[in-house]
Amino acid sequence: MKIRSTAAILALIDGLGLALAGCGKVNEVRAMKAFKDGNKFYAKSDWRAAAEKYEEAIQADSNNSVIYFYLANSYENMYRPTRKGEEANDRYLDKAIENYKLAAEKIQDPKLKGLSLQYLVATYGPDKLNDPTQAEPVVKSMIDLDPTDTTNYFALAKIYEDSGEYELAEQTFLKARDAKPNDPAVFMQLAGYYSRQGDFDKTIASLNERIKVEPNNPEAYYTLSTYYWDEAYRDFRLDDKQKLDYVLSGLQAVDKAIEIKSDYMEAIAYKNLLLRLQANLEKDPAKQQALLREADALRDKATELRKQKASGVS
Repeated sequence: MKIRSTAAILALIDGLGLALAGCGKVNEVRAMKAFKDGNKFYAKSDWRAAAEKYEEAIQADSNNSVIYFYLANSYENMYRPTRKGEEANDRYLDKAIENYKLAAEKIQDPKLKGLSLQYLVATYGPDKLNDPTQAEPVVKSMIDLDPTDTTNYFALAKIYEDSGEYELAEQTFLKARDAKPNDPAVFMQLAGYYSRQGDFDKTIASLNERIKVEPNNPEAYYTLSTYYWDEAYRDFRLDDKQKLDYVLSGLQAVDKAIEIKSDYMEAIAYKNLLLRLQANLEKDPAKQQALLREADALRDKATELRKQKASGVS
């Protein structure tokens, strides 16, 4: 779940047609002026002054729902994790949470409502309240708001995974897949989850599902090959036959990547690694030397491509 910069927030809200001045929504002149002044301070990252002006604007007209988001974000930026436990400092975070909730309740625009919920979730993160149980219902609200946004499923799955609720985490990743079955990112997230759980078969299955979604993307095949190499190289529980099977599967995947993109430097470098691993498993000295010669040639080719890229030669 990516948190935007101050400039990005200003650009997003302006792009939604919610003018920073709020002229059409603020009925009283005092509220309008306070809102304008608050936005000037906000743009300069003067959070204390911005918060004072937003509080003034809300006192004059509490119906301008956008103000609550700005006020919440100003308070959040005043909070310092290094001073956690200090009453005055913690109060900033409490006020941020209170106003993010009000923004999410009052704002009608789904994008800005979602942004308010996104920032609310962040306040429950490890560098702030560190309370994933409070973040869970908020992320669920975000999913209800936009069931097609897979990033919210990923955020919820992470909450479950970090809490040791692995079955719920997997179910949530699978719901993301159901929401966007043609999104490669979903299968990469699934693969990453299964890899962290040590389930290599499901990891590979997810990576292959990704390939089905984008069969002409060389990076999809390259990524698959890296997982095969990593498993064959690092899992000492495997016997030589299993290692060789994984190496050969990795070579098949990386060859496909190079077939699609002949100057794919990373794929060429990884084929070199796979061939060296195959050579270590080879019993025939002649075949072993042949594999190492091929690996050397690929290593040199990858090095040359890297130099060309660094020098700007295409």
